[in-house]
Amino acid sequence: MPMKIENGPFWKRVEENLQNNFMRGAVAGMQDRGYVRRLGVIEELGHWEEWRSLAEQIRKHTLENLDYYLMQLSENVANRGGHVFFARTAEEANDYIRRIALEKQAKKIVKSKSMVTEEINLNPVLEAIGCDVVETDLGEYILQMDDHDPPSHIVGPALHKNKEQIRDVFRRKLGYTKSSDPVELARHARETLRRDYLTADIGITGCNFAIAESGSITLVTNEGNADLVTALPKTQITVMGMERIVPTFEEMEVLVSMLTRSAVGQKLTSYITVLTGPRDEGDADGPEEFHLVIVDNGRSSILGTEFQPVLQCIRCAACVNVCPVYRHIGGHSYGSIYSGPIGAVLSPLLGGYDDYKELPYASSLCAACTEACPVKIPLHELLIKHRQIIVEQEGKAPVAEKLAMKAFRLGTASPSLYRFGTKLAPSAFAPFAEDGRIRKGPGPLKAWTESREFPAPSKERFRDWFRNRQKGAFPLGAFPGT
Repeated sequence: MPMKIENGPFWKRVEENLQNNFMRGAVAGMQDRGYVRRLGVIEELGHWEEWRSLAEQIRKHTLENLDYYLMQLSENVANRGGHVFFARTAEEANDYIRRIALEKQAKKIVKSKSMVTEEINLNPVLEAIGCDVVETDLGEYILQMDDHDPPSHIVGPALHKNKEQIRDVFRRKLGYTKSSDPVELARHARETLRRDYLTADIGITGCNFAIAESGSITLVTNEGNADLVTALPKTQITVMGMERIVPTFEEMEVLVSMLTRSAVGQKLTSYITVLTGPRDEGDADGPEEFHLVIVDNGRSSILGTEFQPVLQCIRCAACVNVCPVYRHIGGHSYGSIYSGPIGAVLSPLLGGYDDYKELPYASSLCAACTEACPVKIPLHELLIKHRQIIVEQEGKAPVAEKLAMKAFRLGTASPSLYRFGTKLAPSAFAPFAEDGRIRKGPGPLKAWTESREFPAPSKERFRDWFRNRQKGAFPLGAFPGT
């Protein structure tokens, strides 16, 4: 299951984040800038919808033949001198990595950015056995220094922090004495991390795409920290979700191009690194020992279901970057390291409805996420499917909603009750109406009217209006044009 962010019920988290004006401004600015950059690079590429269809075909084909490609990948990694471990659960993955750290008597571990290690909550496991685990991605490093604050965005994990907050964190934890200038902050982090690279016993990375035909691992970064994490420590461990695989280099090139354009509006990021096993004799750098940990953690239960398309995700966050709900409530409101529309679909599948039943409702169903997705995941349709399951199979709809729907069904099924209800409605809502609008609605209308108005029921019902209209200009059966 995904790492749960423990900070109260969903609606409490939403309310708190709605008051965070800096975070909301930062998210809005990121979305606006990202939209323009992304639009530019996809127009330059041309035939964007055809590229999307090709990317979708690649991901569908891979998932439909996942067992074959995983076997091919593991065999090729082993042939190159690497070790492969298939972890059914997060606990199995963590235990395997913990055993390696104990065997190597590791004191310091450097990590590049990895959502799957966040998902399995790896860092506390290694810290519990005395390892100093250092995040080397600048955003993740900032959050780690700030008392392990969880990420709020798939690509930009520290999006919710401003430069003054980062300066204060560095002052408390790193003895920083300079200004909040981003250049000075980044330089200080770079100088501090350089010592960690040189003294680390183990390097841990995630995986953007594993290439089955060669047993290679692809990392897509803008900072170059992943290259140092893989080049300097003697032992390298790569952790990947089981679906993050492509058949050949050709498919990898297509998906990397779609990923970089969709994620950060670039043709390519600064570094596209392909790694294949431990170093060969004569290599100048690279690990002496390589381990690939392939994590299931609930993914296999999604295969073959209506939700299988969610495994096509390449973690570009394009859906997050266009989502109007994320724009207002930010990443931490989702209570999972996977936020936005992809998190609203994926988190209930990996973590269950008990913890994440509210997330499918954190959507306007505008379908902007589906339109933005470079691999054509029908995200808004999957959110609707979640809602259907929550109500019909899980029985987790709120009691008030169940009663309201039962009353609505009863009232609309009976003509006499329907007539009575429509006559009663104006009087029932009169205490909440002002100038024909409901501004502080009761019950189910409360959440809506906290930020919007709702039309008050009119005393003249549609049937009354229609009957009067028939009696006036147009006698019954005598409509213009008939």
